[in-house]
Amino acid sequence: MHDPASPSPAASARRARLAVDRDILRLAIPSLGALIAEPLFLMADSAFIARVSTTSLAGLGLASAILTTVIGLSVFLAYSTTASVARAFGAGRRQEAIARGVDACWLALMIGVAAVLVLLVGGPWILGLFGPSPEVLSEATTYLQLSALGVPAMLAVQSATGLIRGLQNARLPLVVAVSGAVVNIPLNWVLIFVLDLGIAGSAIGTVIAQWGMAIVLLILVARAARRSQVPLRPHLGQVASVGRESVPMFVRTLSLRVVLLAGTLVATKLGAVQLGAHQIALTVFTLLALALDALAIAGQALTGRFLGAADADSVRAVTRRLMVWGVGGGVVTGALLLAASYVLPGLFTPDVAVQENLRAALWVLMIAQPVAGYVFVLDGVLMGAGDAPYLAKVGVVNALVTLPFAALVYYSGWSGPGALAALWVACTLVFLIARAVTLGLRVRGDAWMRLGE
Repeated sequence: MHDPASPSPAASARRARLAVDRDILRLAIPSLGALIAEPLFLMADSAFIARVSTTSLAGLGLASAILTTVIGLSVFLAYSTTASVARAFGAGRRQEAIARGVDACWLALMIGVAAVLVLLVGGPWILGLFGPSPEVLSEATTYLQLSALGVPAMLAVQSATGLIRGLQNARLPLVVAVSGAVVNIPLNWVLIFVLDLGIAGSAIGTVIAQWGMAIVLLILVARAARRSQVPLRPHLGQVASVGRESVPMFVRTLSLRVVLLAGTLVATKLGAVQLGAHQIALTVFTLLALALDALAIAGQALTGRFLGAADADSVRAVTRRLMVWGVGGGVVTGALLLAASYVLPGLFTPDVAVQENLRAALWVLMIAQPVAGYVFVLDGVLMGAGDAPYLAKVGVVNALVTLPFAALVYYSGWSGPGALAALWVACTLVFLIARAVTLGLRVRGDAWMRLGE
């Protein structure tokens, strides 16, 4: 017989859901601010450069595709670090958790230096592979080679942020990211318009902001390491071990970037107007993706922590609630995007042709938002569980499913807003649906839940 003094099963279930929601929001809300800060100032840069010329905007779009690929391929520095640090932290091994993060920071700086050399020497050749006009190639080369100097800083930001989030603290990355955005926007405006540096001013301002953010976060990591008596000098064997463990995440991310680069290749063939509109749409997509990714960040940190503590019930509870939050968040961002599609094009560019193409891409992106919310949260949960080998395998499968649709647009001979919309159906909607199927099938089972440290 039920004791009247004890809570009913329904009340207990509600309290459990509220506790899970509080854990999610405690990490997701600060992560949201940190994640969207950078795309917000990239959106501002796109709006600034669009007022320089459509050719400069197209150059920015092409160079940004290369830069975001380099940064994106190294996102394992954040994601793998968050998961491994959170698991060690959940198992009560704080010193080991911080040591993992320090190793990741050294790996980030090493990769960053190598990336600078590659982009400075091979950047023009890489850009030329996309077949841009000479004018677009010139603008893209200027932006790429100057921005390359900020790559080590951005990779260091990723690894340091992964360490701090793995320790269940999402507020510090928020403060640093917002501060960087606050500095970047007026700085770029001065460099682009007041000093009349054009696209070069945009690159210089962004590099300055990136290094400022990196220095602040690395100082915070060094202080945490000293408090826990973790040595700061690099241990090449441990750094190499971090790199080896991150290979599956690299493969998973490579599959994503291949699809995005295929989209840029097709957009370049469609023309400068379509490439410019594609660049702005990608910036909006990045902003919305990172907004939804705040839930995925919470999923990574909580999943790693609860698995490290061998608490399978909490992992399942977090996963269920994140799926609800993810789809619901996608519906909200889709509705906002529908309204914004009538306002944003005019704010970004005075070119009417670019506005029409941009609106077509945004409508496809609007339809994709609920699927994106579902995909991103499950991606975060499986990353937090250390299920990177599965993510790598299905990432390749999903890319192979998507690329024929992109090839269809490339060879179709279509033009105008309809062609760009078809490209976004191929490289965004189809790709997200494929990812939703493969991730959904995985979380239905238990193979991904490995308990303990």
